[in-house]
Amino acid sequence: MALVKSVCVYCGSSGRVDETYRAAATRLGVTLAGAGIEIVYGGGRVGLMGLVADAALASGGRVTGIIPIHLHDREVGHSGLSELVVVENMHDRKRRMFDLADAFAVLPGGLGTLDETIEMLTWKQLGLHDKPIVIIDVAGYWAPLIELIDHAVASGFAGRSALQLFRVVRRVEDLLPALAAAPTPAFAPEPRYV
Repeated sequence: MALVKSVCVYCGSSGRVDETYRAAATRLGVTLAGAGIEIVYGGGRVGLMGLVADAALASGGRVTGIIPIHLHDREVGHSGLSELVVVENMHDRKRRMFDLADAFAVLPGGLGTLDETIEMLTWKQLGLHDKPIVIIDVAGYWAPLIELIDHAVASGFAGRSALQLFRVVRRVEDLLPALAAAPTPAFAPEPRYV
């Protein structure tokens, strides 16, 4: 069983989405805070990102945001977090979020969320980490991604082991059991930041 003290949450920054996704973001913030698990995320105050952070903070949780300076300068950063770390660029943001997280949870989102998720799956496939990755497939949102990965395997572009890189749950409530059932990582990468 993996010991999870912090979860990196990838999710959308858009607020113009169905209430189903908004409610899932709020439930995720409450759930992680209630379990005493720190949230690490992209540092935004808008969209699902802001909802996750606000719900966790309101529930007494700790939330660390990592935001690149160009977004911080646009004033989209969340000023009420436990900690807001400003970094130089998007690459530094992703690396810092990775370093601070014991596991990853993926809610619905756009291209940025997709980019972050695929990068963590790729790093895991390459043996750069062995942290649990859980895709929360709220209302079937991620079904096309899962079908694409299945297609890549069926077409010979990815091995069947690609299907073992992540878990899929349908509800936020299923995240903690999925993390509890995850094997203890075989190795811990050296942190880049201290």
